[in-house]
Amino acid sequence: MLSLGDMTIAVLSELVATWGYLLVFVAVCVASAGIPVPAAEILVAAAIYAAHTHRLSIVVLVAAGSVGAIGGGMIGYGLGRTLGAASLARFGRYVGLGPARMRLGQYLFLVHGGKIVFFLRFVALLGPFGGLLAGTNRMPWGRFSLFNALGSVVWTLLVGVGAYAFGAFFQAVDRTVGIAAIALAIGLVVFLLIYVHRREAALQQKADALLSGS
Repeated sequence: MLSLGDMTIAVLSELVATWGYLLVFVAVCVASAGIPVPAAEILVAAAIYAAHTHRLSIVVLVAAGSVGAIGGGMIGYGLGRTLGAASLARFGRYVGLGPARMRLGQYLFLVHGGKIVFFLRFVALLGPFGGLLAGTNRMPWGRFSLFNALGSVVWTLLVGVGAYAFGAFFQAVDRTVGIAAIALAIGLVVFLLIYVHRREAALQQKADALLSGS
């Protein structure tokens, strides 16, 4: 009997096999616009599928993901600029952007300026909201476009090529080495998640202390 996890993997693999590049483009674009969908998971699944079957090109996957991320970021920027902070404060919680994350995003923009758009791609809680927050904080369009493009390409390269390389490695080695590599990778991911969570919690405290009364 299939577990929920097995069913999810099976469904995701089927979607990747059927829709390929279009699925990656749409998922990353929608996520980058501020709507929470599992874009990173879909990109990883597509890259591993490409490594195992060679039915998809990792170059085209990275290109599709990069274009989707850039386009989605621009859509998010336009929405944030048009709707403004008041509307996001009212409706943002429906997409996971509650008041606390709004304060954290505003704090990061105040402290780091435009370059935070690049780094937000790699922040677990705020990754999908870089465009929205940039628009809300009235970041100049040209500066946003530059950092949005750079962050989109680097993020897609790291996630896509990393997953592809891991898939190719797992296929090339024997089962014991492959299982050990998976265990090591899982341990590393858990460590990074714990570190990022603690770091974000500390930043959230600073943001709340500075902006909770504004």
